[in-house]
Amino acid sequence: MKKGPKGKYVWTVTVGEKGQIVIPKQAREVFEINPGDTIVLLGDEKKGIAIPPKSAFSEIMAKVFNNGDDEE
Repeated sequence: MKKGPKGKYVWTVTVGEKGQIVIPKQAREVFEINPGDTIVLLGDEKKGIAIPPKSAFSEIMAKVFNNGDDEE
């Protein structure tokens, strides 16, 4: 793991044959990810993949479901 500016981290993971990744122990500790937790994986073809902190889940889902409300 390489540590950058305060609060910023970089980890590398290897994708297994079944497409699975292991979240590094230090990342699990920093973001309080525990066995049995559900995480959200976001993807953007231009920007890549992100795993937001679980504390942001409600805010993210509100944006997802309210995205089309203005068009009605």
